[in-house]
Amino acid sequence: MKYRLIVLFFLSSPLLSIACDICGCGIGNKYIGILPDFQKHIMGVRYRYNSMLTHLGNGGATTHLTTREKYHITEAWGGWNITPKVRVMAAVPYSLTAKTNQGNTDSKNGLGDISLTGLYQIINKRNTTQHSRLLVQSLWLGGGVKLATGTYNPADKAIQAQGLNLFQLGTGSYDFNITAMYDVRLQDAGINVNTNYKINTANRHHYQYGNKFTVNSQVYYKFRTKNKIMLAPNAGVQCETAQTDLDAQLKVFASGGNLLLGTLGVETIFGKYSLGANYQTPLSQNLANGLARAQDRLMVHLAMTL
Repeated sequence: MKYRLIVLFFLSSPLLSIACDICGCGIGNKYIGILPDFQKHIMGVRYRYNSMLTHLGNGGATTHLTTREKYHITEAWGGWNITPKVRVMAAVPYSLTAKTNQGNTDSKNGLGDISLTGLYQIINKRNTTQHSRLLVQSLWLGGGVKLATGTYNPADKAIQAQGLNLFQLGTGSYDFNITAMYDVRLQDAGINVNTNYKINTANRHHYQYGNKFTVNSQVYYKFRTKNKIMLAPNAGVQCETAQTDLDAQLKVFASGGNLLLGTLGVETIFGKYSLGANYQTPLSQNLANGLARAQDRLMVHLAMTL
């Protein structure tokens, strides 16, 4: 069975998923790992863990107001090849979130925002170089929509004026994504570049999360064993930048910003199954004008091709 390494940054994805997307909010960090090619369908489940420190003081200092927010997100997802060049994907997240301040914990759980996307393959080339090495290139372009299925509670905005609005299961809005994925591989070594632009709309409470641009680049290498198991370690960087939120058309001070992450992962493919994990750690960041700080992220997934 032949495999083409495709990194799909889902339209959050959930997670990824980050104003609200940068933190998590049930829809953050949409990186879903390296997947096998599939002829008809693929289905799977993945687990994400994101965490944030919010309500920081001047210079990022911890104060009595500082809160630790944790996001545990489990997603059921699938993909369908309509034709060899047309692919549709969907993800249904369920979130368990909690925030802790001075020993007091507040939590909520429920359905998150469902994502739908369509992809069209522009480039699919396989050539042999003059040194008899296989060169494979793939380019997918697409777009999609994030539905307003997760609960948005305006009462959960921070009490302070122009405060953080992260502790939500969903945005309460219908949002749109434009994505592009390019992969080039020489024999078993490759590079993947993945970009996504998320266009957010205002919800019925007149809150609009800032638009977000994400780019992810990584290198990988495939190791094949005699029993037909393929291992693909990978490493790279992910850059996220979000515009300022709007609340009733007024700019929200504690929102927006940028985040640079280092990523390290491994994928395993055995028969029609794939299992993978990805760890991300912040390298530099400036979120919510210094009032929030992203911490390490983790993603684990299991998939089956049909």
